Amino acid sequence: AIRRQRQMCKETEIEFVGIDCNDTEDKWKKAVAEHQLPWINVRNIGEPDVAVMYGVSGYPTKYVIDPEGKIAKQVVGENPEFYMYLDALMK
Repeated sequence: AIRRQRQMCKETEIEFVGIDCNDTEDKWKKAVAEHQLPWINVRNIGEPDVAVMYGVSGYPTKYVIDPEGKIAKQVVGENPEFYMYLDALMK
């Protein structure tokens, strides 16, 4: 679902960024390669701890950050609400 959504957003100013918070560096690199994730992917090594900074309570957690850098939407888990929100942004 997220691949389809990213493809739909490709011509917009919406950007996708993946932040790994649980894996070792080797597992993270393998997962990015194996799943061919076509967006920016970084690894949280805890300096500062991004999961704590953004109050992540479960995985995956998805955020929409507005142009001013504020969190406009947070969705925990694989919830269709996230994709509906992105669809509405593109209209």
